[in-house]
Amino acid sequence: MISITIACSPNKEGKQVEEIITAEHILGNRNFTAISFGGFREETRAICPSVEDLKEDMKILGAIDIKIIRTYSTQLFPHAERVLKAIHELKEQDSTFEMYVMLGAWIECEGAFTSTRNHAKGNVKGNNAEIKRAIELAKEYPDIVKIIAVGNESMVHWAETYSVSAKVVLNYVEQLQELKKAGKLDSNLWVTSSDNFASWGGASTDYHTDDLTKLIQAVDYVSMHTYPFHDTHYTPKFWQIDSTDLTKGRIQLAEEGMLRAKEYAISQYKSTKKHIHSIAPNKPIHIGETGWATSAYTNYGVEGSRAADEFKQKLYYDYMRDWSSENELSCFFFEAFDEPWKDSFDAKASENHFGLINIKSEAKYVLWNAVDSGKFKGLLRNGNTITKTYGGNEEEMLRSILAPSKKPKLKNKP
Repeated sequence: MISITIACSPNKEGKQVEEIITAEHILGNRNFTAISFGGFREETRAICPSVEDLKEDMKILGAIDIKIIRTYSTQLFPHAERVLKAIHELKEQDSTFEMYVMLGAWIECEGAFTSTRNHAKGNVKGNNAEIKRAIELAKEYPDIVKIIAVGNESMVHWAETYSVSAKVVLNYVEQLQELKKAGKLDSNLWVTSSDNFASWGGASTDYHTDDLTKLIQAVDYVSMHTYPFHDTHYTPKFWQIDSTDLTKGRIQLAEEGMLRAKEYAISQYKSTKKHIHSIAPNKPIHIGETGWATSAYTNYGVEGSRAADEFKQKLYYDYMRDWSSENELSCFFFEAFDEPWKDSFDAKASENHFGLINIKSEAKYVLWNAVDSGKFKGLLRNGNTITKTYGGNEEEMLRSILAPSKKPKLKNKP
């Protein structure tokens, strides 16, 4: 028998009635905070976290009221299936534990990550296996898996090592929608693709194709990414300022920069919404990814755009949480924990430092209040209690703030 998560809520007469928890119910609901999640703790994904490791992570996320997580693939490593098993076992142990999953299926082109890649065609064997496993997991855990995301930044042109055309993604979205219609998947399961705002038509008209139009019509909602952090290097006009004004200190300059970053993200959302709603006026749109790294060496560090530090991450997190909540949008903030595998060749690389909690089980500045209030009491990660970065010394943390500058010395990684 397929189990379905049930919640009770009062009707007009005050009687408790059963309500099925679905993607439509949780997305855009401020009571269901979302985050992107990868539980990898080593410099290689070949060492996949165990179910017990992932239970630790789920308890930590539950302690800060996270109720929806996003994963990224189903095949290469047993991460997604272990995440689902961990949640399932926690729910069996505690009926009040609540966590739902946006299950990602990795999609890539033919010959991805090789010199013979063909962006017009998909990696049929690999992509089919990803979708097949996503279907199996959605059927096995219907009370947990509420969304399947076909691809992650798989259509954006700058993902030149693996990107595909919208037609490839559309093919799999339509397959999943047909399975829903045929009763072979839960009709309440939502299907999307999670991609850069430009891929959804929010920037260049290069993306405005017939296949993208069909994809927008086919998905249950649009999951769009916006990254002002990266654009402090690649499109820095909004970020750079004249820092020669000696009346402003680093804190004020950083605060003003983060307000600009917030408005920049909102502008990308609005431009994407304009295009999508010109095609499908009632199509829901949510933030599938946005985030801010806390450490960097080249492009975003002291010799680059000077964007990366914990103070700025907290400001961006708070701004985006407040804005998305006010506008009834889900925001899958990237990400829960630092993952050192993302750039194993450079420990200081920004990709390794987007988490709210670092690899030493230290809560970054954004979560210091959670530590103070005892939310992590009794919880462990890798045998460590959750403590604060900088030893909780706020003055030392504030000294690490990098002020944006007019002409940063931008360097590309070798």
